[in-house]
Amino acid sequence: MEFNFLNFLCIWPQTISKRRRSPYNEIMESKNTEINSNTAKALTDAARDMISANRANDAAQAAPSSASPRSALVMEGGAMRGMFTCGVIDVLMENGITFDAASGISAGAVFGCNYKSHQIGRAIRYNKKYCKDPRYSSFRSLMKTGDFFGADFCYREIPDELDIFDRETFAKEPMEFYIGATDVLTGEIRYHRCIDGGMKDIEWMRASASMPILSKVVRIDGHQLLDGGISDAIPYSYMEELGYRKNVIVLTQPEGYEKKKSSKVLFKMFLRKYPAIVEAMGKRHIMYNRQLEEVRKKEASGESLVIRPPEDLKIGRACKKPEELERVYQIGRAEAKRRLPEIRKFLGQQTAQ
Repeated sequence: MEFNFLNFLCIWPQTISKRRRSPYNEIMESKNTEINSNTAKALTDAARDMISANRANDAAQAAPSSASPRSALVMEGGAMRGMFTCGVIDVLMENGITFDAASGISAGAVFGCNYKSHQIGRAIRYNKKYCKDPRYSSFRSLMKTGDFFGADFCYREIPDELDIFDRETFAKEPMEFYIGATDVLTGEIRYHRCIDGGMKDIEWMRASASMPILSKVVRIDGHQLLDGGISDAIPYSYMEELGYRKNVIVLTQPEGYEKKKSSKVLFKMFLRKYPAIVEAMGKRHIMYNRQLEEVRKKEASGESLVIRPPEDLKIGRACKKPEELERVYQIGRAEAKRRLPEIRKFLGQQTAQ
C-alpha cells in the first residue's frame, strides 16, 4: 500500500450478447446493499457453479491444442483504491471468467484472494461494514497494537467469525494464487504461493499489505516482511517468469499517472534498523514508473490487457466513508462491464450460457 504520513495525519480527527442477470445484480442493484450470510453463500455457490462450467467449456475448446498460453490475473495494491479492483473482480466472477493463476500485491492480495474462494461481494461488504470500527483501522489501533490496520481484527476476527473466508473453496479452486511481500533485510520482493487459505497464507497476505511505519514487521517462514508494493508494485513480471503470458492487469491509478519521489526523512527516522527498506522506499517511484511504462508497452502490443480507472479515484488510503467505498467499487464494476467483451476475446472465453 502506498503511504503518505501527512495524509494520515489529516484523517486523525476522523479516526478517534444477451446474458442472464447475475445473482449479484438481482440483489445489489437495490438501494440496500447489505447481504446476510444466506445470501452471501448463495452468491458464492452461484459463482462457483458458473466458474466451474466455464472451466469445462474452456477445456473442451482448448483441446487438442495444449500449447495455448496460460492466463493470469495481476492485481496491484493501493489501499482503498483497491475497491476499484473489488468491483472489477466481482464482475469477472459473476460472468464466469477464469484464469489459470492470479497474483496480488498489498490490497490486491488481501481483496484479490476472494477470486480463488469465489466470494462475490465479500470485500466491499466487510469494508463498508467495518471501515468506521477503530479495531479495523485507527491510530488507536496503531498505538495499542503497533498496526494501524488491526492485525487480529482484520486477519482473524473478520475472516474467521464476522465475514467468513471460504477456505474450503479456496483450497479446491485450481487457480494458483501468489502474493508478494518485501524482505526488510534486503529490500527485495519475496513471493508465496497460497495453498489453502490457512494461517500461513493469511499471514503472507498481512505481510504484503503491511505499510512501513504504520505496521509491525511480519515474521514468517524465516523472513521479516513488509508491504510488497515497496519492491514490486505490479507483479506481472513474476507471473511471466512462471510461464503465464496472457495476463489481465488491474491497476488502481488512471492512464498518465506518474509517481513522485517520496522523502526518506520519516523512513530514516522510524526504520533506521532496516536501511534496505529505506533505500527501496527512496527508489520506489523509479520502480513504479518503469513498471507503468512496461505495462503500457504490453498493452499496446496486445500482449496484456490492462484495466485501469478512467480517472483519479480520489479516495483516501484509510477511507472511513462507506458511500465512498461504494462509489469507487461501482467505478470498478462499470469499467469491467464495459470491457467484458474485450476481456472474453482476449482470453478466448465464450459467453456464459
